[in-house]
Amino acid sequence: MAEEKKVATKKPTAKKVAAKKNTVSVTLVKSFYGRLPSHRATITGLGLKRINHTVELLDTPEVRGMINKVSYLLKVEG
Repeated sequence: MAEEKKVATKKPTAKKVAAKKNTVSVTLVKSFYGRLPSHRATITGLGLKRINHTVELLDTPEVRGMINKVSYLLKVEG
């Protein structure tokens, strides 16, 4: 009997999987100093550190809820 060669298939890397999903670009446009502690924590949870800092996030209901909570401080694209 002839030996059959198995071809190893690579799984998509994390970057390729993330690139296929919908993303949202979020920019902090106002300072979060003097805001409610829960709003400050939400900004930190989104990964924003300073004014005009932009991050790309996956478009999930959890992220959309966080954006909605502090929308008056953000600019959202996508």
